[in-house]
Amino acid sequence: MLNLPPNKKIILFDGICNLCNSAVQFIVKRDANDVFRFVALQSNLGIEICNYIGVDPTKMDSIILYEPGKAYYYKSDAALRITSNLGFLYSLTIVFKIIPESVRNMIYDYIAKNRYRWFGKKEECMIPTNELKDKFLEQ
Repeated sequence: MLNLPPNKKIILFDGICNLCNSAVQFIVKRDANDVFRFVALQSNLGIEICNYIGVDPTKMDSIILYEPGKAYYYKSDAALRITSNLGFLYSLTIVFKIIPESVRNMIYDYIAKNRYRWFGKKEECMIPTNELKDKFLEQ
């Protein structure tokens, strides 16, 4: 069993992707209720979580939202569930659920496929600042 903080939703993200890192920063700034913790997919804990939920991290080209003991979500479902926790204005993005998941994921996949070319990538995973360290489960 994984040793994860109770009552927290875990966001697994591509730690070298500039777009993903920007998304994490966006979420951190708006996580007023301290709902989320973050783990890079490339980290030991990220790989351990992926193995635990049965996802191959080397084939995962998506953000993953893991709710320990409940479920996990990826691609557009993860993004919509994350934004629904960021306050009223962002929770309105749930309206995109009316779009069929296959269409939402086709758009998601197109962005994911091109994210390094459009936004670049880092040589190594982001290192959180001192004030953000509590939000990250493994540095």
